[in-house]
Amino acid sequence: MNEGFPSLTFDGRLRPSQNDVIQIAQEQLSRGERRLHVVAPPGTGKTVLGLYLWAHCIRKPAVVLSPNSAIQMQWAARTNLFSIAAQGDDQRDLVSTDPNKPGLLTSLTYQSVTMPQRGGSNLDNAAVRLWIENLLVKSQATDEAEASAWIADLAEKNPAYHRERLAAFRKDVRDESFIQGNALEMLHRSSKETLQRLQDSEVGLIILDECHHLMGHWGRVLADAFNYLGQPIVVGLTATPPDLEGKDRLDVERYQAFFGPIDYEVPVPAVVKDGFLAPYQDLAYFVRPTSDELHYIANVDRNLRELVRKFTDPLLQNPLPQWIYQALVEKKVGINVASDWRDFVRRDVKFADAARVYLHRLGTKLPEDVPALDRSDEAFAISELELLGTVMDRYIRHCLRRSENEQDKQLAREAISGLRLLGIQITETGSQPCASPVSRVMAYSLSKCEAIRKILTAEHQELKDQLRAVVVADFEKSSAISAEISHLMDEEVGGAIAAFKALLDHESTDLLDPILVTGSSVLLDDDVASKIVAEAEVWLAERGYHVELTLVDYEGFKLLKGAGSDWSPKVYVELITDLFQRGLTQCLVGTRGLLGEGWDANRINVLVDLTCVTTSMTVNQLRGRSIRIDPTHPEKVANNWDVVCVAAEFAKGLDDYHRFCKKHKSLFGVTDDAAIEKGVGHVHASFTEIRPEGIEGTVSAINSEMLSRVSQREETRERWKIGQPYHPEPVKTLEVKMSGGGGGFPPFAGSAEPWSRGSLTAAIAEAVLGSMQEVGLIKQGQSFQLNEREGDYLRVFLADASEEDARTFSIALKEAIGPIDRPRYVIPRSVDYQEETLLSRLLPEVVGRYFRKNHREMVMLHCVPSELAKHRDLVKVYEKHWSKWVSPGEALYAHRGSGADLLDRCSREGILPNAEVRSKEVFLSKSDDLPDSGS
Repeated sequence: MNEGFPSLTFDGRLRPSQNDVIQIAQEQLSRGERRLHVVAPPGTGKTVLGLYLWAHCIRKPAVVLSPNSAIQMQWAARTNLFSIAAQGDDQRDLVSTDPNKPGLLTSLTYQSVTMPQRGGSNLDNAAVRLWIENLLVKSQATDEAEASAWIADLAEKNPAYHRERLAAFRKDVRDESFIQGNALEMLHRSSKETLQRLQDSEVGLIILDECHHLMGHWGRVLADAFNYLGQPIVVGLTATPPDLEGKDRLDVERYQAFFGPIDYEVPVPAVVKDGFLAPYQDLAYFVRPTSDELHYIANVDRNLRELVRKFTDPLLQNPLPQWIYQALVEKKVGINVASDWRDFVRRDVKFADAARVYLHRLGTKLPEDVPALDRSDEAFAISELELLGTVMDRYIRHCLRRSENEQDKQLAREAISGLRLLGIQITETGSQPCASPVSRVMAYSLSKCEAIRKILTAEHQELKDQLRAVVVADFEKSSAISAEISHLMDEEVGGAIAAFKALLDHESTDLLDPILVTGSSVLLDDDVASKIVAEAEVWLAERGYHVELTLVDYEGFKLLKGAGSDWSPKVYVELITDLFQRGLTQCLVGTRGLLGEGWDANRINVLVDLTCVTTSMTVNQLRGRSIRIDPTHPEKVANNWDVVCVAAEFAKGLDDYHRFCKKHKSLFGVTDDAAIEKGVGHVHASFTEIRPEGIEGTVSAINSEMLSRVSQREETRERWKIGQPYHPEPVKTLEVKMSGGGGGFPPFAGSAEPWSRGSLTAAIAEAVLGSMQEVGLIKQGQSFQLNEREGDYLRVFLADASEEDARTFSIALKEAIGPIDRPRYVIPRSVDYQEETLLSRLLPEVVGRYFRKNHREMVMLHCVPSELAKHRDLVKVYEKHWSKWVSPGEALYAHRGSGADLLDRCSREGILPNAEVRSKEVFLSKSDDLPDSGS
């Protein structure tokens, strides 16, 4: 503790999550630990948390480092929540943003302390040395003297290219030096001087904001600076941990060592339920490609199928199906032969699975010593394209390319070309993903522009003047349109300018007076441009900016230009944001680079995400823009929209949908039955990671349902149950959809209501739970809960059960209600059907129904859950509960005898269960008003 440090008083009030972090920090500091790693979503008060730690817990001079100047200034501004209660010996300014004059808290950017030197003789010599080595390795020079002469000649004959290449090698030298831990030696003089001043000021705390940025150059420098500054206490704050995939191993290890494990993570739902972030709902609007786009996609797909037909032609020397079968027989992996099946799987598990699935789909029986895949195995869900990619990769490399037949080699070349269009690159050593023109067409389809108009029209009709919408794209214009699709897409397709034009092209969205703001442009609609300029001039003058604004005609719009040294993206983004907050425009269109991390506009209540980014870090940053509390509208509910292009009948037709799923993989959202669920299922119950159920025929219905939710903000807020406590641990649940509903009447005397999906599911759940409680597999006194979801789905789970009991029940119910897979015991289910008689037809309905005749019919054969099928005594217990709740029936051993015969007959007649059943983990509120349970 620094005795000379002044006493500071916090004039605000900490949130529950902030108090939790403070408690953890104090415990760690008392143990002598000097690192704190906190993950908290945007808008949850990371800045106040960091300042509180500095002022009340650590009480030492501190430096805060941020990724940009906007966040740098936010740290300085938030110190207004603290006042000096008693001045200590240290008379420095409370806060400084000047690297030349550190304060008790110095807020700087990462760039200010990590700027690399630009040149210098030592760096240039090392760069030339690396250049020479590069020329020798690539055999572009025979010895060092020749390489040196070549470089010198290049400097004389083509100086521009020489400077470009030397700069590239300088960067390589710097990067290598930074990676190896020599970062401080390679810094610019100004950065070295800043670090020296911080050392002289005896900095005892480093707060690293948005620390996920420290996976590269900044992290390499700060790892060395940490030691240079005397190993101060480190607090790492971020909304999203970095994605480690594809990063340099040393950078990953350095990051993990520097921050250690996450000490506390604040989940978004917790902050929403505590009332410190706005509740939200995630929505999706589906489109089909345009007719021209579909024509192109269909041609690519047709060419692929033609290739597959060629592969399977029995006239080939080695047709694909026969080659795969023989590879399994011989256990051949490339030119090597495995010793047995286990060794074969170990050498190439991906091909072992894909080969079996491929032959299964062809209806080909596997070789005798090759085990069949379990139907529940994930490999069975593999897409047709991914399956073909795996088997065709091995076939091309190990069969066609090795063939002496020129026809085979030509077929290999055709296949490689065709697969590349679909995003699979076959190399000498294997296959890898590559840019797919088809996938790009799906991602940036022209039809998405119409979707934006429909979404914002519906939102405007609901919110009127309260609407504040943001449309975010990956880029302003694209510069990377491949030759294959240049006839379909120009440089604007999929970008911010295309979205902006689409909005102004439609009467209802033109009313929103949209503004385009990117790193290089501000575009205005001509009918509002003059008003915007007048307001902008007042805004600039009030803040002391010297800028002369002019409007320039640009493709039917107005380009806002500013003259003067004060005009910069930082200034005009702040300007346009303020105009947006005030309602002079109700819609901003921009790029994620500008309207993502660090940008703050708390009145946003609609976000339309057109980006293709799927990393959890960037997705969470983008979604964090819309869920900040709006003080002017305390009842705010944000709608976050994805626009998804689907053409499920084609090989790559679900690529955009899979991107959508990947975005939501790390996102929590509230479901229609008030659960908090991570993943795409919270958007709609019929959405799964593989495909949306029945999407081919239900696009219009799904879109109608999604648009109807625009007016359901109040219901969404209620589902979040703000202020109610919640279970801190996820609850295991089962989602069930009975195909075709229940049908018939329960086969018990006095049954007046026919089975429904809900009542039948509840009855089976009763049989499972009662049996397992009776034999001691689940604790007595538990009850299950059944919630209805959209799309005829039902969520079933044990309320307030232990994790083990919830898991046991979920597995058993899934087996009892879902598809049968090699069961040990089976049990039949019968229903009663009512037939009309002469009297029932003649008499009025109110009387005639009593004269109908019942007949009983077996309609389904179910599996006895494996935990209850281990021996006959357990089976008898299940049989008793099944007969009580579901249907009188005898459980039969299914591996031989009458049980095996019944299973075979039911399989032939199609009366085995085909209910869709999937396991989900969700967070639930602790509430007295839960829906009625089934037990």
